[in-house]
Amino acid sequence: VQLVESGGGLVQAGSSLKLTCTASGLGFTTFSDYAVAWFRQAPGKEREFVAAISWTGGTTYYADSIKGRFTISRDKAKNTGYLQMNNVKPEDTAVYYCAAVGSRSWPPQLYDYWGQGTQVTVSS
Repeated sequence: VQLVESGGGLVQAGSSLKLTCTASGLGFTTFSDYAVAWFRQAPGKEREFVAAISWTGGTTYYADSIKGRFTISRDKAKNTGYLQMNNVKPEDTAVYYCAAVGSRSWPPQLYDYWGQGTQVTVSS
């Protein structure tokens, strides 16, 4: 499974941004077989969890730091996951990674597949 993120960029604080994660190489599996999550890593900091969405899309899970501002979603027909980021803050500046896992454990603790990341920079 390959994951490719897109949609990052330079934005001003208070604005919105939507990240996209496109999956390919699914073989005999379907996108619905995987839970999808977003992580981020700021300079000099460890990678941190942002949000996750279940295989059906019916359940979501968010980090407290972004709850109420970010929304995770998925489009199974397009093999795509999204992270809608609203009211962004300078502390949201980081490389954002998409991840996926086929395990049915919820919320997932480990992810098997990772994208290369997309840079999000929020100016004050």
